[in-house]
Amino acid sequence: MNICCSRVGIYSEFPQWGLCTGWAVPFSAGTYGLSNALLETPWRKLCFGKQLFLEAVERSQALPKDVLIAQLLHVLNNDEAQLPDPAIEDQGREYVQPFLSKYAAVCVRCPGYGTRTNTVILVDADGHVTFTERSMLDKDPACWETSTHEFKLQS
Repeated sequence: MNICCSRVGIYSEFPQWGLCTGWAVPFSAGTYGLSNALLETPWRKLCFGKQLFLEAVERSQALPKDVLIAQLLHVLNNDEAQLPDPAIEDQGREYVQPFLSKYAAVCVRCPGYGTRTNTVILVDADGHVTFTERSMLDKDPACWETSTHEFKLQS
């Protein structure tokens, strides 16, 4: 799941979904969610993840940067199944319910499929970027590596 905030745009080359823009299409200011479907697909896990994200951002004003990053990574690793979800059930109608329930969380942990990397990108008012990525090692959901890179945007 991806959650975007502030000024963003989308570039798409998926004509089968009616999304072949060929150029970046700007969005209005706001918070957008993206999972393994179209932007803002109304999956419960996406709506739940956006809610958790917005709550973390609301509390972020008084937090040190490292604590905010930890909280955002925690949001991205939430594995509570958000069921029932008619949108997921409709999309996966050829699958049995216990199979679908594995895909109904913000963080999907299944053999051979699921969340492998979480990324948090913070940009402050001075153009200082903190890029933190947490990646699964060797397809083992118990082993993760986190790396952080910091740099300043050039104007």
